[in-house]
Amino acid sequence: ALGVALADVAGAWNLAQVTGALSDLADAALTAAAAFVLRQAAGTGAFHLADGADPVRGSGLVILGMGKLGARELNYSSDIDLIVFYDHEKLVYTGKRSVQECIIGLTKELVRILDERTADGYVFRTDLRLRPDPGSTPPAVALVAAEAYYEGFGQNWERAAMIKARQVAGDAETGSAFLRFLRPFIWRKSLDFAAISDIHSIKRQINAHKGGRSIAVAGHNVKLGRGGIREIEFFAQTQQLIWGGRQPQMRVSGTIAALNALAEAGHVASEVVADLDAAYRYLRTLEHRLQMIDDKQTQTMPSDPGQLAELAAFMAAPSLEGFTADLTGHLQIVERHYAHLFEDSPALSTHGNLVFTGGENDPETVHTITEMGFANADAVCSTIRGWHHGRVRATRSTRARELLTELTPALLSALATTAAPDDAFMRFDEFLSRLPAGVPLFSLFYTNPSLLELVAEIMGDAPLLAEQLARHTTLLDSVLQAHFFEKPPPLAELEAELARALTEADDFQLVLDVSRRWANDRKFQVGVLTLRNVIEAFEAAGALSDIAQAVLRRLGASVEDEFARAHGHVPGGAWVILAMGKAGGREMSATSDLDLILVYDCPPEAEESDGPRPLAPAPWFARLTQRLVNALTAKTGEGTLYEVDMRLRPSGNSGPIASSLEAFRRYQEEAAWTWEHMALTRARVVAGDAALAQKVEAIITETLTKPRDPAKLLADVSDMRARMAKEHKATTPWEVKHLRGGLVDIEFIAQTLQLAHGAAHPEILSTNTAEALERATHAGLMERADGTTLLEALLLWSAVQTVLRQTIAGAFDEQLAPRGLKDVLVRASGLTDFKSLTDRMEDCSKAAHEVFQRLIDQPAALLLKTKDD
Repeated sequence: ALGVALADVAGAWNLAQVTGALSDLADAALTAAAAFVLRQAAGTGAFHLADGADPVRGSGLVILGMGKLGARELNYSSDIDLIVFYDHEKLVYTGKRSVQECIIGLTKELVRILDERTADGYVFRTDLRLRPDPGSTPPAVALVAAEAYYEGFGQNWERAAMIKARQVAGDAETGSAFLRFLRPFIWRKSLDFAAISDIHSIKRQINAHKGGRSIAVAGHNVKLGRGGIREIEFFAQTQQLIWGGRQPQMRVSGTIAALNALAEAGHVASEVVADLDAAYRYLRTLEHRLQMIDDKQTQTMPSDPGQLAELAAFMAAPSLEGFTADLTGHLQIVERHYAHLFEDSPALSTHGNLVFTGGENDPETVHTITEMGFANADAVCSTIRGWHHGRVRATRSTRARELLTELTPALLSALATTAAPDDAFMRFDEFLSRLPAGVPLFSLFYTNPSLLELVAEIMGDAPLLAEQLARHTTLLDSVLQAHFFEKPPPLAELEAELARALTEADDFQLVLDVSRRWANDRKFQVGVLTLRNVIEAFEAAGALSDIAQAVLRRLGASVEDEFARAHGHVPGGAWVILAMGKAGGREMSATSDLDLILVYDCPPEAEESDGPRPLAPAPWFARLTQRLVNALTAKTGEGTLYEVDMRLRPSGNSGPIASSLEAFRRYQEEAAWTWEHMALTRARVVAGDAALAQKVEAIITETLTKPRDPAKLLADVSDMRARMAKEHKATTPWEVKHLRGGLVDIEFIAQTLQLAHGAAHPEILSTNTAEALERATHAGLMERADGTTLLEALLLWSAVQTVLRQTIAGAFDEQLAPRGLKDVLVRASGLTDFKSLTDRMEDCSKAAHEVFQRLIDQPAALLLKTKDD
């Protein structure tokens, strides 16, 4: 190496001679090291060598030199890029371990011989990261696995890398056969326009600066920086890939040879090639001079003026100014020509370089991602390179990876706008890992950029919606509907829409799947509209309740039709579904269960149903109810619809699953507890026979408007709330349901007022909590200030709960929550910042709890004391 350097500095050898001699040195070292490790392994009994004098011959071991070594363009202080392959069928292996373990051990020993620093220095630093998918493959790769990889997952950047591949050591026959195998992979006979698009995209991910700020010499990287060596190499290699399949003269490994071939074929103007040729020779010589100083593995110019002056002298420049002018001139020329490569294609990256090719993270790309706002840019870069290696199913096709190349800059830009870009990226990676295929979705993103922005927003701000997307990517199809970003339609339109969707369901399983798809699409829409603050919390709750009601109506009818095929109908029979709780009050959240009661009626003379397998009325309606519950809760390929809770029926779990009208009336009149009548204030008929619905509603009204003992009512409510507080103690202010002064307190007040005053003021009855409070206030049953306090708190708790249940699963931790989610909470609450929100929550909690104590707890205690006295 010292002799080569002297010939170089003295001008006795030109650049090709210098790099050729350095490459020959590396070849010789690799040949000697390979022979040594094979001979050593044979000495331990692990191998039988075909030729003891020439251990590599017939061994099946192939060592390819890549990059500058492969092209015979090696630097003084270059790593040597190698890929080690082996043909296990040629190896005569006699060892105790597996062939793979043995070859991996040999490879590591070979690297150690070349790489390890001793008192005499080291031979060459080695890099094995250009092998197929280096993050998941061993240091040495079986040829059969390599062939499968390049046929199925090989990327265009790997095609470009293989242009320079050359066997530098090992079994010549096996190596030659493998390189012949690679030719169709590297050189495609036809102009593959998808591949051309991908090549264009790779270039467009590199931010080509046309004009703008000047290139600073101090600190500039002459290999990777603007106007540097990499741009010249990329200029040549990308066009070689495009034309080399049909023009064999393009299949050369050297950069200058490739430029000349492009010029001779008329693909590049000769003046451009002359410029790039001169710049390449100059920059490579400068790279050598930088590496000769202290044997540094560097391509970066010094920043110190004194060191720059010394380097100028080393380059035989007349002065530092002259050296600066020469270097700047070459860099600007390269930059200009490179910028015009595929100039009709707009740049994909507006931030800076975003390149995910190669076996390691590109430093400028890492810098760009950091500048975009990602905290762990290395991890982001490595993950994206893993996508390109086909480590997830979605990116295992060539077309998917080509689309991904095009989309990645826009994806990163969109994720970078979220409050926590790294978290958003991590969720997108999880989302991607669950996709069965990538082309359909990537094509959707490509043709609808706003869709990609929405997905990024969901990944950043709404983990629960992100999880739903990961499970059902078809939800994104609904976003393309014309009315997606408008407020949801009323119940009648929703029901008609579902009915239309079900017309094509010609069997019951399809009915279940279509119902789930429709409901999931609509619930996803509500989630997105909530996230974007298009609808308020009460609107979201009403929409989700209407979606559930539409499902109950249409699915209830379908379940009865399916059930009747075997069991017929009960003559004169009818049924209705009562929604209780959140569904009854039209206050549902994204995770609400359905609290249901099925009430039926039939003539006394009806003894059994009229189907092929008749049933008596009670078991007929009981089994129908169970079928309906199963239809709502069963998990199909489209997921589930709702969890169902039937415990609010008369006698709870000990009572029949379907209640007759008479049993329902009698239970409410004679046996129901106070808490059951409180629950009844929210009962609403949502599906079934209209005439029976009127009868059920009359029973409910009659029950809620009967006179009551105020002492017993208040005592029961106060006691029940105390027991609930003990069982469900809120540990954070975000548990807005059980928080003192939270939703339960406010709901209990509304229900108590209705039960206490329903007899005298039936007009106050309402299944909706806010409406009941408004009516009670208007009737003078509560101080207007108290009504205002409760309504304001109710609206706040509803907003917070709606957002949290739309966006996250589990408890909310304000220390760990994405900032974007906090922003959504602030917007939904109508406040200005997160601190204002937490302060407002504290105030509302205290004020509403004080009203509860004054209206419920204190009067209950007083009445109890009076009764005892």
